[in-house]
Amino acid sequence: MIVLLGGSGYVGSEFVRLFEQTGVAFKGLRRDQVNLYDPSSLATALKDCRADFLINCAGYTGKPNVDACEQQRTECLKANSVLPGCIAEACAMAEVPWGHVSSGCIYTGEKPDGSGFSEVDPPNFSFRQNNCSFYSGCKALGEECLTDAPACFIWRLRIPFNHVDSGRNYLSKVMRYARLLDARNSLSHLGEFVQACYDCWDKKLDYGTYNLTNTGSVTTRDVVGMIQESGLCKKEFSFFEDEAEFMRVAAKTPRSNTVLDNSKALAAGLKLSPVEEMIAKALSHWQPEV
Repeated sequence: MIVLLGGSGYVGSEFVRLFEQTGVAFKGLRRDQVNLYDPSSLATALKDCRADFLINCAGYTGKPNVDACEQQRTECLKANSVLPGCIAEACAMAEVPWGHVSSGCIYTGEKPDGSGFSEVDPPNFSFRQNNCSFYSGCKALGEECLTDAPACFIWRLRIPFNHVDSGRNYLSKVMRYARLLDARNSLSHLGEFVQACYDCWDKKLDYGTYNLTNTGSVTTRDVVGMIQESGLCKKEFSFFEDEAEFMRVAAKTPRSNTVLDNSKALAAGLKLSPVEEMIAKALSHWQPEV
């Protein structure tokens, strides 16, 4: 039995879809059913439902974007920094292995040689560098809370997308924003990300951190070009001159634009297709939001 936290969110809903389609037994636990911030209560709930594994998708991203976290810091800190530590304590008490959905937004840029950041590279977009958004700082703290957590996976997601139009889908955002910032990023196809997370458990991979991003990276202009080629969006796309103008005109807090190295995940046998291939596939199978 897999216990799923945060099953109503964008990522959590994809886990629900995967489990329902494949017949994997799971149970969603909501905050109105158990106090997730009380390790003893959560540990009891895990024992009661005989959990074999727990997946944590619960967190706080802010709506419509991370700028909102600058005003809602208490909730952001609790959900992204405190909660992972509480879950780790509960899972240790109940002797239940688990996986935590984290984020690649704890990095910015690329390594000096132009390669992506690996799992062993310390975050460079966090409170310790004093250069980050409050959201990214809290996500980095959340990972720090799990440094010594036993039997734990940390799965780093990076700018999710798929073929279904949604306010959380990166491709939808690119098509809807009035102006865009051209930057290079790693992306995560939502379906492949969720499957890779489950495969970490199902294939009994070593516990630890995995960058679950699609292979390669793309710029915003690359994505716009693919959208235009697909014919889905006919509008004339407009770009900010640079990040300075973007920050002055459209943002309240710095954004993470970064490239991650997924070679550890690939070496472990996880399927993470080339990013341009998955963008093209998503655009060719585009569907309206259900």
